[in-house]
Amino acid sequence: MAAKSLQELFVEELRDAYDGENRLTKALPKMARAAEHPELRTAFTDHLRETERQITRLEQVFRSVGEKPRGKKCEGIVGIVEEGNSAMEELEGAVLDAALIAGAQRVEHYEIAAYGTLAYFAGLLGNDQAKDLLGQTLDEEKAADRKLNDIAKSRVNRDALMSAGIDEMAEANEMPRRGNRATGTSRNGARRSGTKTARRSRTSSRGRRR
Repeated sequence: MAAKSLQELFVEELRDAYDGENRLTKALPKMARAAEHPELRTAFTDHLRETERQITRLEQVFRSVGEKPRGKKCEGIVGIVEEGNSAMEELEGAVLDAALIAGAQRVEHYEIAAYGTLAYFAGLLGNDQAKDLLGQTLDEEKAADRKLNDIAKSRVNRDALMSAGIDEMAEANEMPRRGNRATGTSRNGARRSGTKTARRSRTSSRGRRR
């Protein structure tokens, strides 16, 4: 249904947020299981509990406006979750952790924009209860984004970089090692050449003494 007023747009945006949060309650446990870094696993598990509380707040907001959370698919979260599923199938180790953080931060930035707008709409519409509830969730999303950023900068991204370097070194070590033999041959050749020159010099010297 196309919104014809700010109130209707507010309700449609609430439904979008509600669908997105419910989808995240299914995605976050998978992300926690896939994560290798302990702090990242904990961050996903903690945010799952926050997300469940955020769903409860949204239900309170729906009651405050006499509406129900139905009939909306959050296409933005659907797309981000699908990208995360692809990363979990294709990547591993620290590189997967870096990809999981990148995807989670996309979600946080999407939700920061969504809840910031919703809280502002609620204020314009004079719904102070909704504004307060949505503001609490907005603060949690900002804190979650900062936490993910700290984890990425403190360890995960560097581990991903080192992991790539180790893979390159392993590939280099698998190349044929002919250098030592070639060098040894060259040194032996030089020694043999030097020995022949010394012999010729001694022979010439004996001839002159006679």
